[in-house]
Amino acid sequence: MFRRFLDGYADGDGCRIARWPARMLVSANIAFLTDLAEIIGARFTPDAKRSASHLVVSDRWAARGTFRAEAHRVELDEGGWAEVGAVGARPASTKPYTVYGYRLGPHPHFLVSGHVVWGGA
Repeated sequence: MFRRFLDGYADGDGCRIARWPARMLVSANIAFLTDLAEIIGARFTPDAKRSASHLVVSDRWAARGTFRAEAHRVELDEGGWAEVGAVGARPASTKPYTVYGYRLGPHPHFLVSGHVVWGGA
């Protein structure tokens, strides 16, 4: 889930780096980038000259052993059911993006924009 979070963040506020296997995340939220750098074991220095800073995230961040997965309850007290009426194609964009297929078993749920989506019957 965390790997997909990084992918989604890079799609929205960052990009892949062509010269080596990494992505760059851009944010004006220095506290967020500082915490994220600590979690993935990266070095981070805020850019004092600009309004936004960037954090380079190597594709090998997980091998550093600094990330500790946590288990969280996915049944939200304030949650509710909503029926999907239609699914359509995403319009083409000038910025590349990645579409992931989900293997839903044995955990038939994932997040879309912070909302739990159940894919099981």
